[in-house]
Amino acid sequence: MSLPTPQRILVLSLAGIGDTLMATPVLHELRAQFPEARLDVLVLWAGAAQILAGNPHVSQILRHDFLHSSKWASWRFVTSLRKNRYDLSLTLHPQGRREYRLITRLIGARRRLSHQYENHCWLDRCLVTAKVPQDYTVHCVENNLRLLEAAGWPRKLPDHPYELPLSAEETAWGSATVASLGLHGTPWLGVHVGSGGTKNLALRRWPLAHYESLFAALFRRDPLSRVVLFGGPEEAAAHERLRTIFAPEVAEQRLLIPTTPSLRHAAALLANAPRFLSVDTVFMHLATAVKVPRQFVIETPTLNPPVAPRRPDWIRVPNPAVGDRHLDFYRYDGRPIAGTAEELTQIMRSVTPESVLMALERV
Repeated sequence: MSLPTPQRILVLSLAGIGDTLMATPVLHELRAQFPEARLDVLVLWAGAAQILAGNPHVSQILRHDFLHSSKWASWRFVTSLRKNRYDLSLTLHPQGRREYRLITRLIGARRRLSHQYENHCWLDRCLVTAKVPQDYTVHCVENNLRLLEAAGWPRKLPDHPYELPLSAEETAWGSATVASLGLHGTPWLGVHVGSGGTKNLALRRWPLAHYESLFAALFRRDPLSRVVLFGGPEEAAAHERLRTIFAPEVAEQRLLIPTTPSLRHAAALLANAPRFLSVDTVFMHLATAVKVPRQFVIETPTLNPPVAPRRPDWIRVPNPAVGDRHLDFYRYDGRPIAGTAEELTQIMRSVTPESVLMALERV
């Protein structure tokens, strides 16, 4: 299928902040394919808009909070985009919910590309004009490039890494914060204890008690080691709980919680980290984007190949309760992680602090 050259393109990236970062390689490829086209991106999250701020390949960032707006307000916003008369819209992987395809249909692009998910039915033939099967064995970036290739546009760029161009001010802030925290020359570890908050994704968090045991072991083994906690308001309660566990002098000097003005500033600080630990969350993708030398990921039921760090040298901390059964727990069909809250909590508890410490010390 070969399509005419589009002049007005809309990319939908509504699923999450990390998903928007995973969309940046395809935005660059689209710009390489169509250098003169208008290329707009529709996002839901404020953090997703921050990810795209300053991206040279994007013409306009469109944002609407579909979760907290009324149906009438969302309808008016979506239908207002029809005036842009888009030639082409792309609903990028892994946006499996049918509502995403409905939104692109209401916007009214003449050609609407998407992937085929497990929840595909006759209605989808009315919502999109072309689709390709998703592939759980390859990364989201590869799934999206296949969408373009199926439309008759073979890739032009040789590589497709994440792209997060930081400003000089953001980079300088990151370096200055490292100095103000006294981190230069220390084997500090960046950590994000959170995860996504929609559906039941918070249940893939590693237990705070395990983080406590891990940090205590690190502090005992190396008097110079520091832990820097990353996150926003959603992690504030967890951060405070961790600080109260340790003696005040330990918490003040070795368990550091910097205040970051924005997600981009957090990424600028993260770019200075020698090591970073998280589950699969937006900060995992940020660590990949800024090329943290050693990246460790605690395996969760949702860590499918499409959303793994896009780098060859990341270190997985295996979850014995998951094994190779990720698709038994989570697929991109709009449903939550399969299992009760108690079952999922126990799955994450099965990754011991000793196993994470061993992975950190092995490298």
